[in-house]
Amino acid sequence: MVPVDVPAFLRRLGVPDAEPPGVAALTRLHRAFVERVPYETVDIQLGRVTSIDPRDSVARVLAGRGGYCFHLNAAFGELLRALGYRVTRHAGGVQTTPDVEPAISRSHLALTVRDLPDSDDIWLVDVGLGDGLHSPLPLREGVHRQGPFTFELGPSPAAPGGRRLRHDPRGSFFAMHFAPEEVGMEVFADRHVHLSTSPESGFVRTFGVLRADATGRDVLRALTLSRIGTTTTKTVLDDRRDWFTALADVFGLVVAADDRDPLWRRAVSQHEAHLAATS
Repeated sequence: MVPVDVPAFLRRLGVPDAEPPGVAALTRLHRAFVERVPYETVDIQLGRVTSIDPRDSVARVLAGRGGYCFHLNAAFGELLRALGYRVTRHAGGVQTTPDVEPAISRSHLALTVRDLPDSDDIWLVDVGLGDGLHSPLPLREGVHRQGPFTFELGPSPAAPGGRRLRHDPRGSFFAMHFAPEEVGMEVFADRHVHLSTSPESGFVRTFGVLRADATGRDVLRALTLSRIGTTTTKTVLDDRRDWFTALADVFGLVVAADDRDPLWRRAVSQHEAHLAATS
């Protein structure tokens, strides 16, 4: 287990005190994490391949940054372990559309928690899905509602004993599949490099930052800020100051001064390419 400064981590999440493991405490931690720690691809956009060592991911979150699933779920898993939860890492894969064959591609790290003192369920704990879960879900087949969104859990055809989380139709992907076996972070190393560097990677092609709360999801892709809830609104932030203000105020993401110009240029270029392709 990675040494974790639990008081500092809880301060980062705005959680006043550590509580004994339980469903309510786990839910509070999960919600606080997805509301305050952004799903973001700043380093990928700037051509940096980051560490996914859980120690570095914990330090990254404590320093005010976010990341994507390999960072976020790794860091959250270490906090939960330090608080006494039994956490398992699973290899997963994101199915972008119904037409894509489901697979355990190792492009996603999923977590489960079991042996809670007040629950006989195994719980899906996933703070690394961007516009996905706001709260953990018991691994019971069927439809689960969180705020204005519905998620469906069921068996996965991608792996024997695997599970599938089908996203709300308004979500950024169709489903996430994960295998039942426990894995170490090393199984994700090559996929992390691919997702961080390949021209085919959506993380490379388009800047994105996402967060979840009880009533909706905030998504910024290139220059387009969307608020998705009972209704959806979209705003093009084509003013540099407004764009960085939204990163800070909506997503809690403050970009280092030296990184601002290259990041802004990439977002503008991506937005212009999108307009050209759709005109």
